[in-house]
Amino acid sequence: MFDGFELTTIDTGEAQIRVRHGGSGPPLLLLHGNPQTHVMWHRIAPRLAREFTVVAADLRGYGDSSKPPYTDDHAPYSKRAMARDQVEVMRQLGFERFCLAGHDRGARCAYRLALDHPERVLKLAVLDIIPTVEQFRRADMQFGLRTWHWFFLAQPADFPERAINRAPDVFFERRPTAFFTPEARADYWRCYQNPDTIRAICEDYRAGASIDYAHDEADRGKRKIACPVLVLWGAKGSMPPAWDFLAIWREWADDVRGRGLDAGHFLAEEAPDETYAELRAFFSR
Repeated sequence: MFDGFELTTIDTGEAQIRVRHGGSGPPLLLLHGNPQTHVMWHRIAPRLAREFTVVAADLRGYGDSSKPPYTDDHAPYSKRAMARDQVEVMRQLGFERFCLAGHDRGARCAYRLALDHPERVLKLAVLDIIPTVEQFRRADMQFGLRTWHWFFLAQPADFPERAINRAPDVFFERRPTAFFTPEARADYWRCYQNPDTIRAICEDYRAGASIDYAHDEADRGKRKIACPVLVLWGAKGSMPPAWDFLAIWREWADDVRGRGLDAGHFLAEEAPDETYAELRAFFSR
């Protein structure tokens, strides 16, 4: 799936991060969502590698990256900590400044990286999210019913972990995923069966409902993303259709553009051609 790419593990000092990189040209970091790994970019990364040096990494807690232990404040799974990992990954690969794209949980890490390390990010693309604090502020009954896993996974340890580990296949298959290729699904499912991955996923969502929210709240209305931002979302996804993605993101960055794609949540796998075209056009300008 990643012909010509090198697979390696990078020690960031805080975590061991699985990384696949290849291509040539300006550096571009790709971050994945849940329940995926960096493999979610397999339909896009090889095409981008014709013009960019593409780095696709497993977030800490996911895939074959390390899974730090619990802490009461969930700080090891904050997007701030995940962002530090990725800055160090890129530094060790020789890139002090780079373009950045993230989907789902990876997009939450990505915009936090752009806020905390503005000198590092040349351009930012976020796929199918709005900032965490904005999502919680808009949560209502419709959102809670459609996106219930946000609240289930964030419950105190170790209730959600025990429930999922009794039947991980049921939770993994809870939404349509027929568009996952067999090779990609195999990587996701291999990693998902590890109880430490389940624990880390829950900690990721607990961090979202606590320390990440606090970090966003501290920045809301006070600090903006300095670089150009591309926002893509799935017109058939789980986000309420009344949400104005571009208007929301313009509260967080001055230079924002984007559109909805004819897809659900998993843009890079449901609509790879459209997603590739949007990312290439944005990062090539």
